[in-house]
Amino acid sequence: MTRTVPVWLMPVTAIFTLQTISAFLSRLIPIIAPAMAVEFNWSGSSVGYLSASNSLGGLAILAAGSAVLKQIGGMRTLQLTLLLGAACMAFFLYPSIGVALAVCFMMGLSNGAANPAGSEILQRFSPPGMRNLMFSIKQAGVPLGGVIAGLLVPLLVTTTGWRTALLACALIVLLPTILTWRLSASLDIKPARKGGARPWLSLQSLRALSAPLASLMLEPGLLKMSVVGSLFGVSQSCWFTFTVIYLVDELGYSLGLAGIVFAVMQAGGVIGRIVLGWLSDYLHSATTVLSIAAILSAATTALLGLTSPLWPLWAVIVLAFIAGSSAASWNGVQMAEVARRSSPQLISETAAGSSILVNLTNILAPTAFAAFIAIGGRYEQAYFCLGACTLLVLVFLPRDRSDNSGMPTASGS
Repeated sequence: MTRTVPVWLMPVTAIFTLQTISAFLSRLIPIIAPAMAVEFNWSGSSVGYLSASNSLGGLAILAAGSAVLKQIGGMRTLQLTLLLGAACMAFFLYPSIGVALAVCFMMGLSNGAANPAGSEILQRFSPPGMRNLMFSIKQAGVPLGGVIAGLLVPLLVTTTGWRTALLACALIVLLPTILTWRLSASLDIKPARKGGARPWLSLQSLRALSAPLASLMLEPGLLKMSVVGSLFGVSQSCWFTFTVIYLVDELGYSLGLAGIVFAVMQAGGVIGRIVLGWLSDYLHSATTVLSIAAILSAATTALLGLTSPLWPLWAVIVLAFIAGSSAASWNGVQMAEVARRSSPQLISETAAGSSILVNLTNILAPTAFAAFIAIGGRYEQAYFCLGACTLLVLVFLPRDRSDNSGMPTASGS
């Protein structure tokens, strides 16, 4: 008897793969930047501005690219932005911080396209009662991309130099994108074209720029759940951006050792996202799971500020793993809640609107952190502030009778 392949397997695998590659493209920036900074005589805090520019690229595609997602499909948009990001990496070879900021912006476009594309596809293909798990599996691709970057990029930089490492990273991005290219035809939903194709920069598309944020006001709890994502993003963005440079500059780690710690943190995110997604479905309560994640995220972020060269390596690794399991693991549950609270026809818009708020945090938090350190602030003070911001999640979490994550609401059925 032939066993049939689950209908959700191919979409989840494809989106998971592209999500991983998109994350890899962004995570390599804070890892390779220290080597570039030494050669180009940039300050260590410049990594914060580069990461902020990367997040700005994601914000741009979320705010202005919704018309593109609607016209050609979310998955195709994600694939195109991955190709563009890989091509632009060649401009890192030019020793200019301005050029580097522009490159990081272009590399960030794929991050903005990933969430709306994945949310719309997974909402259609996820099995009943497994939505949080499916979203969390997809989102586990983000830290998995970080694991690959943390282990591979320092090794390539040490053995071949950062220029050759960039070429290898570009090939890593290109290969899965090309292999999944034909799948978008069967997974994307494209609108029927009446009277010919509409130009993306038409008046209607310009009016649609506000649609993602406006959609968050249409259903109960959507805006609050989106703010929750932004508050979680404060600690997460700074863990992702400054862990390597902090370990190298403050604790005296080599780039390779710092990359291993970074990879362990990201591995914690892979496991944590899947576990939190399963736990949310099991408990039928996203609020409970996100509350636990917020407390652990705040505690580990504050503890990072207390680390010193006297700390044993195993203690730093354990701290990084727990942080990855909490500070970097809330995403799937939060995104599934946003999709669950949305009406079916607005899932891509609400996913984009929520991601816009998170990307704003990803721009502002690393920029403020870098500026604070540049003007003489101490890392421990900065990390304490990050932890305090994360605790505000407990204030904004929506608590209502619809917190039954494993079951669709009336509007989402």
